[in-house]
Amino acid sequence: MPDPDPTRNVSPSIPTLRDLLMVLFRRRRTFVWVAGLVFAVALLYALTGTKYQANMKILVRRGRAETPVSVAVSAPLDLTRGGITEEELNSEVELLRGQDVLRKVVEQNRSGGRDWFHVLHLGEGRVQRVERATRRLAQQLSIQRVKRTNLIAISYRAGDAESAANLLQCLAAAYMEKHTAVHRPAGELSFFEKQTEESRRQVEESSRRLLLFTKSQGIVAAAQQRDMAIQKLGELEAGQRQIRIEMAETRQRIVELEQLLTKLPQRTITQVRTSENAELLRSLKASLLDLQLKRTQLLTKFEPNHRLVQEVDQQIGEAQAAIAVESRSPLRDETSDKNVNYEWASSGLQSAQVQWKALQARQAATSEQAAVWRSIAGKLGEDAITQEDLLSARKAAQENYLLYVKKREEARMNDALDERGIVNVAIAEEPVAPALPLSSVWTVLAMGIAGAVLAGGAAAFAVEYLDPTFRNPDDVTNCLNLAVLASLPRSGNSNLAA
Repeated sequence: MPDPDPTRNVSPSIPTLRDLLMVLFRRRRTFVWVAGLVFAVALLYALTGTKYQANMKILVRRGRAETPVSVAVSAPLDLTRGGITEEELNSEVELLRGQDVLRKVVEQNRSGGRDWFHVLHLGEGRVQRVERATRRLAQQLSIQRVKRTNLIAISYRAGDAESAANLLQCLAAAYMEKHTAVHRPAGELSFFEKQTEESRRQVEESSRRLLLFTKSQGIVAAAQQRDMAIQKLGELEAGQRQIRIEMAETRQRIVELEQLLTKLPQRTITQVRTSENAELLRSLKASLLDLQLKRTQLLTKFEPNHRLVQEVDQQIGEAQAAIAVESRSPLRDETSDKNVNYEWASSGLQSAQVQWKALQARQAATSEQAAVWRSIAGKLGEDAITQEDLLSARKAAQENYLLYVKKREEARMNDALDERGIVNVAIAEEPVAPALPLSSVWTVLAMGIAGAVLAGGAAAFAVEYLDPTFRNPDDVTNCLNLAVLASLPRSGNSNLAA
């Protein structure tokens, strides 16, 4: 019984070189058309599409150190970093790829004209064409960092060697201008000139205000005068304390001397002499004798109890008593003189009282002087604060003036250096017009021939693979597993009909 699937038992055979050549022979038209088309494209590219590549390298270096803006007259330079960081290199690469730089290159190099597809953009103006050319230039430029170096490699391909070199030269000029504008902003010199003039005016104004203040207040150095006034006030206050101490001592001395004077006599006895009063005793005894004689005479005439006799007896008794008293109380002769202690205490009291009055007057005068100096010190203190503020303002204005003068000169030097191209980037390799194209014509033709052969062969084999017809009796036998009785050639075609 025949197999329902005649192709199932057919085993694939390895094609020989003859089979491959037969395929190419059968599909020679396809091979020739495809190979010819590829070779024609290669020939057209070799004749009209040859590219010239111009190269340029930029060196990024540390360059001169920027002086930081500081209040100090001589600010220290930042010398801590000696190498170029990866961020700085990436920043320079982005500057090269910036749209404003590329747009300026397009405008200067006149590369914003029409391209091959300008028919699709007939309504575009120059601005749109420049923008489109800028985008195309950004895609065509190759900007790469050279590994382990501070170099940036830039390459550009163009159909003309001079055009490629000129474009890179324009790019270098635009990049250097952009780099200078970014790292050295415009207007720095004018800014510092304005600030210098303003600070000079502030110095003059502060000096004028300080001079007017010193003249109006009649002071020279308020702080020193204040210190002297405070020192004088301290001396007066110390004198007041000393006067109060002396007054307390004097007052206590006066009290003690007054108490002492109440106890001391003004005079003192220096000599005492005792003696009897002989004249008085003699007179008394003579009177007694006369009285006794008189009594005797009266007794001759009268009785003892007579009144006259008794009166005489009484007088005799009084005379005797007087003689007895006088005998018991002799005469006392005392000599006195001034008391030395009393005189010393009295003179000391007078001296203390005089000193007390003097201390009171001195205290009043010192208090008045202390009040005057206290007022002077207070006023000088206020004047010192005002003068110090004015001096500080003038000093700050002078420092700012010197700082801005220094910064103005630095800005002038930096602008001069930037105008002469002394920046921290340099063109390490200048772009030059290449003498040889990127690939030679013979190389392109050789590659075109090889590509044409490969493309034609691939097309021929593809068409052969997709064609389902039987081409010879062997194909019928191999596919249907049937014997071929006869085969006749088809007219006008190389295929055979079974």
